[in-house]
Amino acid sequence: MRRLIPTLLIFLFGFPYIGISQEIDLFAQFNGRFDYTAIGNTLNSAENNTTNLCQELILPESEASLNLLPTQNVIAAYLYWAGSGLGDTEVKLNDAEITAEETYTINYFPTPDTELFYFSCYANITNQIITEGNTNYNFSELDITDVITTEPGYCSGSTNFAGWSIYIIYEEDTLPLNQINLFQGLDIINRNVQEKVIILNNINVLDNEGAKIGFLAWEGDNSLNLGESISINDNILSSPPLNLPNNAFNGTNSFTGATNFYNADLDFYNIENNIGIGDTQLEIKLTTAADLIILNNIITVLNSQLPDATPSINSISNDCGSRVINVNFTVLNLNSTDILPPATPIAFYIDDELVGQSQTRNSIPINGTEAGNILIALPDTITTNDFILEMVVDDDGFGNGTVIEIIETNNIDLERANLIPLPTRIDLEELLACDIGFNSAIFDLTQALNQIQDYTNFKFYNTLEDLQNDSNEILNPQAFEAQNTPKSVFIKGDSSNCFDIFQLPLTTENCPPIVPQGYSPNNDGFNDFFNIQGLYTIFEKHELLIYNRYGTLIFRGNDDLKWYGKSNEGITNQGDLVPVGTYFYVLKLNDENYPKPLTGWVYVNY
Repeated sequence: MRRLIPTLLIFLFGFPYIGISQEIDLFAQFNGRFDYTAIGNTLNSAENNTTNLCQELILPESEASLNLLPTQNVIAAYLYWAGSGLGDTEVKLNDAEITAEETYTINYFPTPDTELFYFSCYANITNQIITEGNTNYNFSELDITDVITTEPGYCSGSTNFAGWSIYIIYEEDTLPLNQINLFQGLDIINRNVQEKVIILNNINVLDNEGAKIGFLAWEGDNSLNLGESISINDNILSSPPLNLPNNAFNGTNSFTGATNFYNADLDFYNIENNIGIGDTQLEIKLTTAADLIILNNIITVLNSQLPDATPSINSISNDCGSRVINVNFTVLNLNSTDILPPATPIAFYIDDELVGQSQTRNSIPINGTEAGNILIALPDTITTNDFILEMVVDDDGFGNGTVIEIIETNNIDLERANLIPLPTRIDLEELLACDIGFNSAIFDLTQALNQIQDYTNFKFYNTLEDLQNDSNEILNPQAFEAQNTPKSVFIKGDSSNCFDIFQLPLTTENCPPIVPQGYSPNNDGFNDFFNIQGLYTIFEKHELLIYNRYGTLIFRGNDDLKWYGKSNEGITNQGDLVPVGTYFYVLKLNDENYPKPLTGWVYVNY
């Protein structure tokens, strides 16, 4: 049921009255090679102001014929029925039971102390019309006898009525691309409220040929010619002799030419001369001077070719620990009568903050779609891992559209997203390697995998930032040269939906030097100095003492002074090469881990 909307009825003999009605609102819209027709009949046997036999005016049933062409395919069909009272929601059509999907009601005060009610019901009967097709349709089981018997105001005020109608929307290949707008509800015009205005927006009239407007109204009387009119853009419509400009609600049926559709009007007008090419708005106005007119629906058929962009966020994904989201989306142009142009802008928002922009690449045809994808790097202002992403098509990032559309209110789609947070680092035990100089060493990083289980794939990185960005991977972890230790490397271990991060400390240690047994300082480029491996640039505070066989100190060296076979100590022969022979060395490492000096013999030979 629609919410009952209070309406102020403006003056009757100086008294204001509050009434209820359901505003005539857009109910359904069809875009394509569509048109419509309507059938129906009254259940009044005569105009209700022509006889005093009030109850006998209401018939138990009536019928009407549907005659569509073979080329006209039914898209939708709606049954409307109405009458005096608060409603009869169970009726029959060709003996098929019909239950109202919605019931509209209004009230009316013909005098300050008399309140009368009227109703209208509708039901979607598309399947029945498609199944039964062209045939006679018999409507029955609408009974308002108790209503008009119980409340004498209906008969005394000549507002006792009942009737029905079927609207049929059909498709035909030879038709132009039209936009059909069906408005429905239940509203009233009378001597208290003498005018009803409906504004139709979001149109783009490309060709006014075949444009028309139709309506279903109840309770109009032909004999009460009291200034009832319908106008488009302030141009009063008429189709004489059936509908005169000042008697629009007069019990007629424009589809059959009948004038005995008592207390109802099922009419349409061609409005080619009342709208112009390029119009984007249409004003519909209905008026009456005194007669009670109950408006049930209005329908327009316009050659209005416009796109209708609607977005759909298909999926949002992101890599573990990344603040970049991958958005897969679709732009649709389904409810349309024209292509959606390329470069239609698309904006993405989080909490009203613009975070990304895209656009359509190609023209999207009528009933067509286009898939798209965008990577959005989230700004630092988005501080939560759980948020709503808003996609707006036809938005330049400032809330402005660039395309006139059939519907301007369906351009948004929302989708919840969840970032996968960066895992907490797990510390591993350190790896040790011998210092090869200046606190650098060669490490086999894969040795650390013995500390990690249940992972199938590993990658090694110098920094945490490299790991997060998946850049600068260490390609030879079995022989990784680490500079400036101590330092850490980072290991990424893939898990089911993310990865884990391991921090591996690398530390160098001073391993015992390896002292050669001899060397040949003959300046041939090979083995020209006393090359003690693992000493220089490692034990940087060491002292090397060389003695001859007589116990005389002949050379004193350090990290910056290697022994090339020349003496630099003693009284004589400083700077000369020492003779071939065996010499005694004392190596003081000056390292807390090696408090005792290393001693031994080295043979010098040229």
